[in-house]
Amino acid sequence: MARKVILYISMSLDGYVATKDDDLSFLETVQTEGEDYGYAAFTSTVDTYIIGRKTYDVVTRLLDDKFPQADQFDCYVITRQDIPNQKNITFYNGDVEALLQTLKSQSGRNIYCDGGPQIVKLLLDKNLIDELILSIIPVLLGDGKKLFENGIPYQHLHHQETKTFPSGLVQVSYTTQSNQ
Repeated sequence: MARKVILYISMSLDGYVATKDDDLSFLETVQTEGEDYGYAAFTSTVDTYIIGRKTYDVVTRLLDDKFPQADQFDCYVITRQDIPNQKNITFYNGDVEALLQTLKSQSGRNIYCDGGPQIVKLLLDKNLIDELILSIIPVLLGDGKKLFENGIPYQHLHHQETKTFPSGLVQVSYTTQSNQ
């Protein structure tokens, strides 16, 4: 079975992944003891993690210079800069399409993309995302960093599943044309 690139991410109902100043506290509105919204099951199907450098910087700033994903996955931080690699973290500034073709040709589990918006746009522009799993948080932020930036190419998606949770979170799953 071929490896897939899966965008697994949360956003507000109005489509934002963070406020303009990278505040993610709106995610806490759905935190419920004992509920991980399928995260553990999802992460058991992946072994590689892709993230943009700006999102990486936000995560490490919020977690006191820690990047817990590196303890669980082979991580690729997509950047335009030359940054030395760290344990389980490759700072990649080459052709993303070539990277994903290489990763997908290797044996392993699926590839988890966690944003941010510039990486999502880049991957959508090149038709490199096979599935999207979006957790919609029941808040309206009104402004911030949109998950889907303007100018992404038209793509018809195929609905796979919708799950609802008592917290109000709705999780929708789609496959792309590239995965048909």
